[in-house]
Amino acid sequence: MASPNFIDYVKLFLKSGRGGAGSAHFHRDRLTSKGGPDGGDGGRGGHIIIKGNKQLWTLLHLKYRKHIKAKSGNYGTGGGRTGADGDDEIIEVPLGTIARDAETGVQECEITEDGQEFILIPGGRGGLGNTHFKSSTRQTPEYAQPGEDHQEGWKVLELKVLADVGLVGFPNAGKSTLLSVVSAAKPEIANYPFTTLVPNLGVVPHNDGYRSFVMADIPGIIEGANEGKGLGHRFLRHIERNSILLFVISCDTNSILDEYNILVKELELYNKELLHKERLIAITKADLLDEELEQALKDELPKDMKTIFISSFTKKGIPQLKNMIWDSLN
Repeated sequence: MASPNFIDYVKLFLKSGRGGAGSAHFHRDRLTSKGGPDGGDGGRGGHIIIKGNKQLWTLLHLKYRKHIKAKSGNYGTGGGRTGADGDDEIIEVPLGTIARDAETGVQECEITEDGQEFILIPGGRGGLGNTHFKSSTRQTPEYAQPGEDHQEGWKVLELKVLADVGLVGFPNAGKSTLLSVVSAAKPEIANYPFTTLVPNLGVVPHNDGYRSFVMADIPGIIEGANEGKGLGHRFLRHIERNSILLFVISCDTNSILDEYNILVKELELYNKELLHKERLIAITKADLLDEELEQALKDELPKDMKTIFISSFTKKGIPQLKNMIWDSLN
């Protein structure tokens, strides 16, 4: 999968449709020269609607659609006929997408279900025809309402990946390798930091193959990510939608506990709500350790957390890791 194909942020200029004007028509036919008012209402202008689509996984299809405009409503006509509503513009987005006002930054909606819809910018209401303004004292009103004006504005769409398990760790900790071993995903893997620049999703089969869970390989976090270092904000927001956080730490780091504490601190500074998620720890590259060294490292780790030593190369601990994740999810 090519990295440029994963787009998780777009900024769009949206413009709804103007409402159609009401009609100031009077009834006329070959037998009636001065009939009463029969002007119809104007049609509603088209809405700009955001809609969830589970078949989509990126905002790539919106990358080059910077301006989206809905159709205006049609005018009302005589005979009490209402003008047609303007066509709505429906923007389909992957599940996990949020919409914000570009100027204020206020979140306006969150799409988490297939088929879920939200009106981002409503169309203008159609004007009332002159039939609405007749009364006992005014039987021939010669005016009707104009249609309500359109609305417009810049909106930001952000995608936050939805997954059961999010892999959290420093660059080059072995997250992508782990994902490639437990699922059919084929993330780019190399022996240098920041090989992964976009999240990768993999479906992990469990036991009989009829049960599975979704694992997300989140690009590596560095110290200061909460301040935007290393594209930190773009990476961190994908962690918000994961049910469980699996901290992936290489056994050859200087201090496993220090690295874990840095990762937790970065999550806390970005969003304290992330600390309420269940956490697991996987120590990778365990094939480099003997039993004595593994036990020494295990003694340094937090006692109140589920911890496992794994090797993506020898498959050591992989079945146990999948069982541990499954038990936590259920």
